[in-house]
Parts: sequence; C-alpha cells; structure tokens
Amino acid sequence: MQKRFIHFSIILFLFLSTLSEAQTIESYSELDGLSSNYVECVAVDIYDNVWFGTSNGVSMFDGNSWTIYNQNSHPQMLSNNIKTITATTNGDIWIGTDYGANKLSAGVLGSNWISFTTSDGLANNKVVSIDEAPNGELWFSHSSFSAGVSVYDGVNWTSYNYPDLPISGVCATAFDSNGDKWFASPLDGLAHFDGLNFTNYLTSDGLLSNYSTSICIDNSDNIWLGSQEGMTVIDNNVSQYNFHTIMYSLPPPDTLNPVVEIAKDSWGRIWTTIYVGYLAEGGVAYWNGSQWADFDHSDGIAGPNVKGLAIDSQNNVWVATTTGVSKIVPVPSAINILNSSVKIYPIPAKSYLNISSNENELTCLYLYDNLGRLCNVSNQDSNNSMLDISELKSGIYYLKLFYSDQILSHKIIIE
Repeated sequence: MQKRFIHFSIILFLFLSTLSEAQTIESYSELDGLSSNYVECVAVDIYDNVWFGTSNGVSMFDGNSWTIYNQNSHPQMLSNNIKTITATTNGDIWIGTDYGANKLSAGVLGSNWISFTTSDGLANNKVVSIDEAPNGELWFSHSSFSAGVSVYDGVNWTSYNYPDLPISGVCATAFDSNGDKWFASPLDGLAHFDGLNFTNYLTSDGLLSNYSTSICIDNSDNIWLGSQEGMTVIDNNVSQYNFHTIMYSLPPPDTLNPVVEIAKDSWGRIWTTIYVGYLAEGGVAYWNGSQWADFDHSDGIAGPNVKGLAIDSQNNVWVATTTGVSKIVPVPSAINILNSSVKIYPIPAKSYLNISSNENELTCLYLYDNLGRLCNVSNQDSNNSMLDISELKSGIYYLKLFYSDQILSHKIIIE
C-alpha cells in the first residue's frame, strides 16, 4: 500500500495523564419503548437519532420518544430479526436480514421500506453488514463461503466473490483514506482490494487470528481487526502488526477477549465490544492511545452479552445487548482543557511543535503515536521548547510533558 497523507484540522485536548475520563451510563429496555430487549445492532443517523435492530424489528429513539418499525406495521420489511443496521450520509436507513435488505428512504421522514433480494442484484440474501464507502457506494457483506460482497451504487449492483475475492465469506468492510477496501473474513483473516487486485493476509503474515469478526480504520489509516482472540492493529503500509488481547479484564486464566464490533469516536479513541460466550461475560472497552478502560454490567451496561455499538455526534457510545441498550456518556471531569500556563503552537502543526510555559520549567517530554508506540523522547531544561515533527506521519499523537510539579498529557492531531 502506498503511503497516505491525511489532512486534518488540528484539535488539541489537554488532559491529566494520571486520570481516565469519567463516564455515566444510561440504559433502556422494552419498558422504555424498545420493541425487544434482544438488540443485535445499532446505528446513528445524520440527525443523531439512534436506530436499533432487534429481534422484533427496528426501534428508533430521538432522545425523547420511540418509534417502532416491524412487519406488523410495515409489511414491506423482509424480517423482524435484524442482523445489521446502517445510517447513510444521505439520511437513508438500511437493514440487513437473513432474507435480504430493506431501505427506509430519508430515515425518520420516510414511511416505506423498499426491499432488495437476490432477484434485485444481491449476491446472497443473508446480509451481515452494510458499509458505506466515501463515494456513497454501499457494500453488503455476506458471511456464506461463495457470496462475498455485493456493491450497490444507487442504480446498479456488482458482486465480488470467490475465487476473485480470495476469502471464505465477509463479515464487515472498511475503507481507508485512499479509497481502498478492507474485508474482515470469519475464516480467512483480512483481504485488501485496491480497485484492481485482491490481497489476502493471514496468521502466517502476522495476524493474531484468521477468525475475524469486525474491522475499523482509524484517523491514521491504521487497521483495527477484531477476531475471536483479540485485536490486531496493522499500520497503514502493512509493515507492522500490534496485538491487543486483554482489552476487557477477566479473572485469570480466562483472559480471552473475542471482539464483537469496533468503532471510533471523533476524539480518535477506539471502542470495542467483547463477549466471552463460555463465561457469559462481556463488556465495552476503549483505547485512549496508551491503555484500555472497560465497562460491563457491574458499571451499568444493560447486560453482559454485548453486540453492536455506535457513536453519536456528542461522542455518546450506544451499546446493544441481548437485555436492552446502554448509552455511555463521556464526562470530561478529568480533562484539564484550560491550562493557561502551557501553550502549544502553531495550529495546525506540520513541521515543528512549540511548547511554552510562563510558570514552570519543562524537564522532559515523550511523544507517542495512536498505537501507544514511543516516537520521541527529549530532555528539556527551559520554559520554551521546539519539537521537530517533520518526519511524523499525519495522525493522532499523545504528548506527555514532565514539569517539576506536574505531568500533563496533550492529545494532538498533526496535519
């Protein structure tokens, strides 16, 4: 893969490195308006309405009231058992079932669920994921061996399957900043499609497991691949593999962390749901760039059998479980946003980063990338420092500053 350069607007978050962000958790069930407590998937639309795919149709929550869509009220729907749900950038809502896909045009403004099956162009009626490409195309994943993926551009259908797509089924598709496609396979690891050729990656290439479950690409084009054994993180030129196997804490020797789904928030944090079936234990975890923090039913999550997750524009994390849904609300009580004594500039940062303090002397600084890898260590002995970042790739970084009386961490996004 060619080296990519991603343009970002600079966002600076200053937070105390020794504290993690506090969260509050709210949960909802059938008593609140859900059509069923068994919730498989969740999506957030362009208006921040939250859509839940359940075992009894679709439930939409606008923050105040609930709307139910199922075969009783909308007989055009192919099934009440929803496997996946997606909200597209034009406002449409798509659902995938074992019998095909449905589209609700214009979301909350629409009323008719249009159906799509193999007779319309789908490669297979069993749809496990629907993912929108940057160009607006929809990629429908089919977990069956021969089906692969179906692509819909709004008019025409195209399919890619075995042997051209060199994997046994697809469970999710993700897109990098170059427009390339990446496929998670339930049996054959990871596949990459550059528009002309497919490449397959397996444990023999460096993956933690071939049994992939989900995929997400972060703001630095790193690929986060979930599997039955944990997470493989692959850098954007497929040259380095990092593993996360204990995102959700379990008592020894039960440390296996099967990943269900992965998502990213606007702060660059990676969120994942994890469920260990033989223990009937699971939860939600997020990576803040240096460590994992987790939540489960003891913290207020609706239940241990976690499924999908989605993140709204306020970075609230919505979690689907088989016993209701939960909203994790970030409370930045530990974030030191306004520290007038420390200034970081210019904004945006490209070649150099200046750090100045009008009170304390900076003694040392560490710079980490979004995978937690140390990029730079510099000893300092002044109030003003200049850090050369000209060799760093675009993306999210974490700057840890050591002063005589405190340690501060600054999250930066470099253009």
